[in-house]
Amino acid sequence: MNDTPPLQIAIVGAASCTGDEELTAEEVGRQIAQAGAVLICGGRGGVMEAACRGATGAGGIAVGILPGGMEEANPFCTVTIPTGLGIARNAVVVSAAGAVIAVGGAYGTLSEIAMALKLGCPVFGIQTWKIPGVVACMDAGEAVARAVSTAGRDTGNVPKSGESQ
Repeated sequence: MNDTPPLQIAIVGAASCTGDEELTAEEVGRQIAQAGAVLICGGRGGVMEAACRGATGAGGIAVGILPGGMEEANPFCTVTIPTGLGIARNAVVVSAAGAVIAVGGAYGTLSEIAMALKLGCPVFGIQTWKIPGVVACMDAGEAVARAVSTAGRDTGNVPKSGESQ
């Protein structure tokens, strides 16, 4: 039995995305699964659904942390966690990951990027917000390779009891 838990890598992006973003997200999901990592996402459509489709298609695990109930989950989530938290679930998505990959996105994606950076979690972006702290990547391969290489490090992205961020 392996005592080391698998890496957990989040993908964040919009529930409505372009065709290019969808293809990129699906490839990110596939490569995360092939790396033996668990995909964490918001569990809904668009970038999230495409990434889950890629991960499960490659035999991986796709965890959807939903803003509301189970009915919101895309059909490719292998594990669903309904939170009832609305957009506050974005904090749960990034807190559950050792690294975050952002694909495209709007303000919800920006909030996830900001939370991840605030928590000290590395963020790798593909055609997303160009802000300090986000490492721009050319494609899925580069983003996943960088995320996998950093996700296992202790980034300190979850505050210890009694700490504030």
